[in-house]
Amino acid sequence: MLAIGSPFGFENSVTAGVVSAKGRSLPGDGGVQFIQTDAAVNPGNSGGPLLNARGEVVGINSQIYSRSGGFQGLSFAIPIDLATQVKDQIVATGHASHARLGVAIQDVTQGLAESFNLATPAGALVANVDADSPAAASGLVSGDVIRKVDGQPIVAAGDLSAIIGQDKPGTTVTLDVWHQGNAEELHARLADANATDGVLASADQAVGKSKLGLALRPMGPDEKREAGVDHGLLVERVAGAAARAGVEANDVLVAVDSVPVKSVEQVHQLISGSKKVVALLIHRDGATLFVPVHFG
Repeated sequence: MLAIGSPFGFENSVTAGVVSAKGRSLPGDGGVQFIQTDAAVNPGNSGGPLLNARGEVVGINSQIYSRSGGFQGLSFAIPIDLATQVKDQIVATGHASHARLGVAIQDVTQGLAESFNLATPAGALVANVDADSPAAASGLVSGDVIRKVDGQPIVAAGDLSAIIGQDKPGTTVTLDVWHQGNAEELHARLADANATDGVLASADQAVGKSKLGLALRPMGPDEKREAGVDHGLLVERVAGAAARAGVEANDVLVAVDSVPVKSVEQVHQLISGSKKVVALLIHRDGATLFVPVHFG
């Protein structure tokens, strides 16, 4: 691959590299599946072309991942098909529009797949559904796993963001969903992403003494209002399996395996038996995320 640009003002500079990945999702850019290369890209390269060995433009150099501010071996380009699609919209209407489903999603890990009785760790796990969104109207709920959109398989959460983001507002899509152990088909009429876009949850953002290692207690009305939840249990102390999974004190436990929790006794019932892994829906700092906890 060749990247052409004017890094640091040096015009017509060319660097070469290989493609490390296609369909790479980046934090804050869940709607774009970037091409990742190791071709050197620096300030001044943005907007320049990324070419293949045949001289065809395959991407538009966009950004780098760096802790120093300079190139460190990770550069990302917007696929040319997406760039052309956006260009055509701007020429035709004066602006680009993208669709919105209205969910916060995360990848399905092996632990989460076991929790939700999925054969493989694939799909987009719905951590939260925005009120009055297309997702809510379609019947999607927290704990559902979206496995296909209009027949296109969803392997990772970023696949869903990219497919929906490139659709047009007003389009009706068919969602193949895994809901409480059953395969279901839902239909959603997509909204305009210019209002509020769905987010891609990150394990770094949110992850009573029980079998899990949690000390839980009920929450008062003021605490629920301050946390922004209508139900759940406050995590007072954490140890053991839950601590290893990333649960922290002052998190709010909202659900266990998609079942909303309202009492400590209910949590004990949900984790009783021979089950070795459960998915905890944790609310922290306004975000929700499923966390798989292994115990036993």
